[in-house]
Amino acid sequence: MHITIITMGSRGDVQPYLAFAVGLKNAGYQVRLATHAKFEQEIRAYGLEFALIKGNPQEALASEAGQALMQTKNPLSFPRQLAALYEPILKTACEDSWEACQETDVIICGGVVFWGLYIAEKLGVPFYFAGMQPLSATSAFPNAAAPEWERLGGIYNRFTYTFMFQLLWFAFRNPTNKFRQTVLNQSPFGLWDSPLSRKKNPKIHYLNAFSSAVIPKPADWTEYDHVTGYWFLDTPKDFVPPDDLVEFLSSGTPPVYIGFGSMSGEKAEEAAKIALAALAKTQQRGIFLTGWGGIKNADLPDNVFKIESIPHSWLFPQMSCIVHHGGAGTTGATFRAGVPGVVIPFLGDQPFWGYLGVKLGVSPAMIRHHQLTVDSLAMAITKAIQDKDIKERAAALGEKIRSENGVIRAVEIVEKTAHETPPSTLNF
Repeated sequence: MHITIITMGSRGDVQPYLAFAVGLKNAGYQVRLATHAKFEQEIRAYGLEFALIKGNPQEALASEAGQALMQTKNPLSFPRQLAALYEPILKTACEDSWEACQETDVIICGGVVFWGLYIAEKLGVPFYFAGMQPLSATSAFPNAAAPEWERLGGIYNRFTYTFMFQLLWFAFRNPTNKFRQTVLNQSPFGLWDSPLSRKKNPKIHYLNAFSSAVIPKPADWTEYDHVTGYWFLDTPKDFVPPDDLVEFLSSGTPPVYIGFGSMSGEKAEEAAKIALAALAKTQQRGIFLTGWGGIKNADLPDNVFKIESIPHSWLFPQMSCIVHHGGAGTTGATFRAGVPGVVIPFLGDQPFWGYLGVKLGVSPAMIRHHQLTVDSLAMAITKAIQDKDIKERAAALGEKIRSENGVIRAVEIVEKTAHETPPSTLNF
């Protein structure tokens, strides 16, 4: 059986699907991973097929228009700005996805790649949605991109899914409908007829790649909603860490990790500078992962080490705490390491994961980027390192997550369900 996985975005968006692809390959499947060019060499190194998806939303977000979108405070203009930013990307991404899925038997799509469902419908093959964020509506908690307002209860929680799906559809409707009409010969969807609603496709399997110890499966989810556990790509057996990093780690107390993933722009640069000052204030050693401009080696004191890339699975367990942006991938790696985290969310689902860390008792209160100061970050780092209860809960959560194998569980689900009715016969 041949399986095609399509995903887009930064390393945090792509790496879990690479782990899943490797798991499927190890189970005997032929696997093609369709994503951006910068991941091709790594994907092929694992013996997987690669297909190119040219449009990269992460690069668009780092552009001037993308930075303006991140800073907009007008909810009415947001869909228009989002559409202008992503329409050119979506056009090429949809067409590249169609090419990537030729002569395949199963299609699995992650993140925002909802158009893979229409391709599966056209080809008459089984389809799976897969994601690091909760994918189906529930009254238990809101959509990961919506504000966490517990006091509003289940009605609000369910509404956020309808609202966010409709917001995405406003932004993505034109290129998606053009693709449906010109390439797939399918009828378009209306402005208020969001095809992202689960009600239209009740028998599509959803693979939620997070631990039930972090988000238990809600009671109102169906048998088609699976909580598999995280999809981690373990450190390669031939990995050799840099000698200077090993020497730094062994030369003193466990350092504080500080990294904001692929976040960029003025906000990330400002956060990096504040983090340096907070390290100095708390007299902690630090490791900075690059991901922003403006911080040079000459800017760093001797007790701070800067590195461009390193496997989280190797580095994180050696840290005293992890200061990060709250991306789903980095949050999962922090939970798995059993180390307290300090979340400084910028956008999207990042506040959701920061909220969960606090709720689970493995993080001090998250710090919104507009509330970030040297004092607030210094206090959070000190609490994360010194609070015995936080450290014990983080260690216990890490032990639980390390006992799971989300990749194997997800592979088992595909093996058991891939023979079911393909989406071409479902209710579109």
